[in-house]
Amino acid sequence: MSHGWPSPRHRQRHAPTAPHELYDQVAEGAADIVIRRYSTSFGIASRLLAEPVRTHVRNIYALVRVADEIVDAPRPEGSPVEQARLLDELEAQVAEALRTGHSANLVVHAFARTARHCGIEMDLVAPFFASMRMDLDCPAHDEETFAAYVYGSAEVVGLMCLRTFVMELDDPQAAYEEMYAGARALGAGFQKVNFLRDLAADVDTLGRCYFPGVDVESFDQETRDRLLDDIDADLATAASVVPQLPVNSRRAVRAAHALFAELARELRRTPPAVIRRQRVRVTGARKARVLALAMARRDA
Repeated sequence: MSHGWPSPRHRQRHAPTAPHELYDQVAEGAADIVIRRYSTSFGIASRLLAEPVRTHVRNIYALVRVADEIVDAPRPEGSPVEQARLLDELEAQVAEALRTGHSANLVVHAFARTARHCGIEMDLVAPFFASMRMDLDCPAHDEETFAAYVYGSAEVVGLMCLRTFVMELDDPQAAYEEMYAGARALGAGFQKVNFLRDLAADVDTLGRCYFPGVDVESFDQETRDRLLDDIDADLATAASVVPQLPVNSRRAVRAAHALFAELARELRRTPPAVIRRQRVRVTGARKARVLALAMARRDA
């Protein structure tokens, strides 16, 4: 029966790539769409990455975004039980794709291609999914759960990206170990900035308060500055290793770091009462200036 679609034989005769290679390209195209639709700031920074690092990083962040949406944007008829089931299924799909190199889920397939090529294994994937589950049953954190959450939700993502940055070096493992602490600090700093800028939405819409011991109803300047001092320390640790990155990733990481550092500065200028009520942003014009300055550095 004809459905008006080209048969596999017809496709193979005219396509320049083998069917499995075309599937790989479609999967990576799907990951690119996820990133472009969900994250404009990340999309800007990722365009500064050289290939193949750009594609690998997009493949990582697309999986992260899909998991985030399961947790943060459930279907109207959904429930925490259903969200947890979907996370379990997604993690199982990733584990199987890491083993076989193939998935019927396009975003998982793209991630697995990157993971298998760059040496990302379940020791980084599992903590990420554990943190996503914490969003379903841990609305407030103590110091221990906060550290575990930040590690799984952000620091391991920094480590996954580091794997892609060093993959073409003569000794990728040595470079990974040398920059390990900086990659973790970068992920932690970015995540904590997001927690602070989204304080109002997290509390009022999602019913979560990430920072341990913070009473959002009495959020004051002393608390704001204490949180930002911790963020600044993470960003300083991360900045110290940026010059060690390969050229094909250094400019993009420096640009992303500059954007988050500027956002941290904006948060420090913003009254606590405003942070408590609305999301803090950096204007497009200021973003452009920050990026231009970052790109103008001689070691960029």
